[in-house]
Amino acid sequence: MSGRGKKNKVSQSPAKKNSESEKLAQQEVSLSPKILNKYERLKQRLASLGGAVIAYSGGVDSTFLLRVAHEVLKDKVLAVVASSLTYPEREVRQAIKLAKEMGVRVCRIKTKEMANPSFLANPPDRCYHCKQELFSSLKKIAAREKLPFVLDGANYDDRRDYRPGARAARELGIISPLAEVRLKKEEIRLLSRWLGLPTWDKPSLACLASRLPYFTEIKPERLARIARAENFLLRAGFKQVRVRHESDDLVRLEIEPEEMPLIIEPALRKRLIRRLKLLGYNYITLDLEGYRPGSLNLRLKKKTPAD
Repeated sequence: MSGRGKKNKVSQSPAKKNSESEKLAQQEVSLSPKILNKYERLKQRLASLGGAVIAYSGGVDSTFLLRVAHEVLKDKVLAVVASSLTYPEREVRQAIKLAKEMGVRVCRIKTKEMANPSFLANPPDRCYHCKQELFSSLKKIAAREKLPFVLDGANYDDRRDYRPGARAARELGIISPLAEVRLKKEEIRLLSRWLGLPTWDKPSLACLASRLPYFTEIKPERLARIARAENFLLRAGFKQVRVRHESDDLVRLEIEPEEMPLIIEPALRKRLIRRLKLLGYNYITLDLEGYRPGSLNLRLKKKTPAD
């Protein structure tokens, strides 16, 4: 009898949970006709593809894309989560868990950018080499699964940022449906909330290599130090963090400005200093401007390999 009860709980819980959260969210969120029009255009675009492999990270954009694609294409969708030393393991596990809760087929692969000298040298087009590795792997999976396209979660706002990975996407024929229908980040967050997705207010993600200044070699031990430092800050309650590894003994912390009073609270400050010094950082700084994506890109106009 206990076995039957357990079986019923497993089979009914995810669908019931998703349905109830979606209904509740839709009662609380009001969408403009403009956003709803983009949403409908997205569904039409996905329906025209017939099937796809989706580069899925568990972030705001790729989770939203996966949710809508699964609704439209059903079992003709496969989510692929890439794992490597450049991506926090906690994020990989959470992404896989969420995809399963949505009822989507999901698989995990290991990418090999850490074996590429062009990536390890950390040039300004580092992301190009990483995305080339990822998208090439996804195209092979798509061919094996007999799915005609590979999609990524790039949105319409991304065109304004410095994103060398977009060149790899163009070269390999990767489709970006969110960008195609001109969905912006805040619109995706609003639609995600409307659909009851837990990622609607999730902080932005980026690979750990983005914490290193360009031309600073990417090494496993450096990535591990950054990951441990960020894990500490996240466990301490900070929502959006970046541990900028300026050198092997100097670190620059970026957090949201409104959370700065917390980080200078005496007990936490002492714990943080002790933790970061154990990781090898002798000089620990707080960026008073706060978190901002791509802050290391500010140096691109000033720094060359000869510097």
